[in-house]
Amino acid sequence: MRRFSLVLALAAVLLVQNPPAASAADPVPPGNRNAEQPAVPGASLRRTRAGRTSFDAKYDKVRDLLASDRALTGKIRKIAGQYGIAPIHMVGAIVGEHTYNVDAYDRLQSYYVKAASYAGNFRFAYERESIGDFVARPEFSRCAGKKGSYALWTCREGVWNATFKGRRVGGKTYPNNRFSAVFFQPFYAGQTFGLGQINPLTALMLTDDVARISGYDPLDENDAAGVYKAIMEPDISLAYMAAAIRRSIQAYRDIAGVDISGNPGLTATLYNLGSPESRARAFVSRRAAGEANWPEENYYGWLVNDRLDELKGLI
Repeated sequence: MRRFSLVLALAAVLLVQNPPAASAADPVPPGNRNAEQPAVPGASLRRTRAGRTSFDAKYDKVRDLLASDRALTGKIRKIAGQYGIAPIHMVGAIVGEHTYNVDAYDRLQSYYVKAASYAGNFRFAYERESIGDFVARPEFSRCAGKKGSYALWTCREGVWNATFKGRRVGGKTYPNNRFSAVFFQPFYAGQTFGLGQINPLTALMLTDDVARISGYDPLDENDAAGVYKAIMEPDISLAYMAAAIRRSIQAYRDIAGVDISGNPGLTATLYNLGSPESRARAFVSRRAAGEANWPEENYYGWLVNDRLDELKGLI
């Protein structure tokens, strides 16, 4: 009996020291959940018509850029490896952005030239109030203890949505618009930039990840030119793209218990929509209510999955 008790005690100690591994996330089946492509938003249609082009033409152009530029696809493979993701996720996001949001340049070098043109003296602000002064307001005090740029800026975005967006605070009325559109786009609203089409606020969220994994200098909200350099310069932009995709995969694994790493259409969808944590939580609620079995792609991710064999051939 005494020996049996000792065995149980030893087993308990080993269990504490080496807890069982968490159950693996359920892998999402490959392919699209929707038989037909979900509707493309009107804004994307208007931009494409204004450019006197078509989605098919834009898709062909970005596909040809990737097919012809082996230096670019080599960078994608290298950076994807550093962030622990498959390179097809980055290819899918680039194709989606340049098919539905912007037109691709013919050569990678053009992105470097464009990046240099954004060097200038400007700042992130709204009606003469800088972003640095704005987030120093007492309403943001609950974010002060957040560790890491992702948690910090996610918290600040949450405060904006709950307290300032579309409201009058301290005698000042704030637009009913996204935090990123109000404070982080000094040129014109709705603009993302560079090869990865990254929003400045997204870059600030991901800067600690990129600094740790790629070694680039951390970004500072008070240095708008430095933020734009990071998201416009292709090499750095690709690192931020990989960091965003990595975060989305991790969010769905940790929050929803599903593994989306084998479905590039879903990672492309989240790259397009942003806010992967809140979307993962919403999926959990829908699944619990019996309204969904798996996450679903939007129009952007649907294209990636639909053309997946061709896109895989590019890398």
